[in-house]
Amino acid sequence: MENKVIDLRRIARLAGLIDLIWIGTGLFAMFYIPSRINTRSDIVTASESILSHELLFRIGILNGLVSTVLWVLLVLLFYRLFKSVSRFLVQLLVVLVIVQMPTGFIMEAFNITSLMMVKGEILNTFDLHQRQDLAMLFLRISDYMVWVLEFFWGLWLFPLGLLVYRSRFMPRFLGVWLIINGIAYVVLCIVTLLLPQYKDIVFTYAFPAMLGELAFMLWLVIMGSKTIDN
Repeated sequence: MENKVIDLRRIARLAGLIDLIWIGTGLFAMFYIPSRINTRSDIVTASESILSHELLFRIGILNGLVSTVLWVLLVLLFYRLFKSVSRFLVQLLVVLVIVQMPTGFIMEAFNITSLMMVKGEILNTFDLHQRQDLAMLFLRISDYMVWVLEFFWGLWLFPLGLLVYRSRFMPRFLGVWLIINGIAYVVLCIVTLLLPQYKDIVFTYAFPAMLGELAFMLWLVIMGSKTIDN
C-alpha cells in the first residue's frame, strides 16, 4: 500500500508538471503569437506579417505539435492516476482526447502549407494574389477547426471532473469546477457556431469558469507530493 501511495504521488506531480507546460504552450499559441503575427487582417497585411515573423510562425507550428504530444502524455498519466476510481470514466477520458489528435496535426499541416504558399515555394504557376487567397483559406480553416475543437475541449473535462470529484485524494470543488469549465467550453463553441456576434461577450462571462483547468494544474503541482490515500 505504501508503495502504491508513493507511486500515485509521483504520477500526480509528473502530471502537474506536464500540465503546466501544456497550458503554457496553449497560452503561447492563444495570446503571444497573435499579438505579434496579424493573420486576422486583410490578405496582404496578413501575408506580410507572416513573412516578417517567419521564424515565430514556424515556432508556433512546432509549439502546436509539442502541445498535442504533451496532451497525449498527460491523459495517459491521468489514466494511471484515476483508473482505480472508475475504469469507464477514465477510458472515456482517453477516448475524448485521442480523437482530437488528428485534427491538431492537420491544423499545423495547414499552417505550414499557408507559409509555403505565401513564400511562393509551391503553386508557382499561380500569381501572388491567388497564392495569398489560398494561404488565407487554409489559415481560416485552421481557425474554424479550433472552434470545433472547443466542443471536445469541454467534453473531455466532464469525465475528468467526475473522476476528481469521486476520488478520495483530490478536493471535490476541483471536480465541480472542471465540469463547469467543460460546460463553458461547450457553450462557447455553440455560441461561436450559431451566434458568432456574441462570442466575445460569452467568452468574457465564461472566462472565470474556464480557469478550472489552471486551478487543477496548480493543485497537482503544489499538492501532488502530499499523501494520496487511494
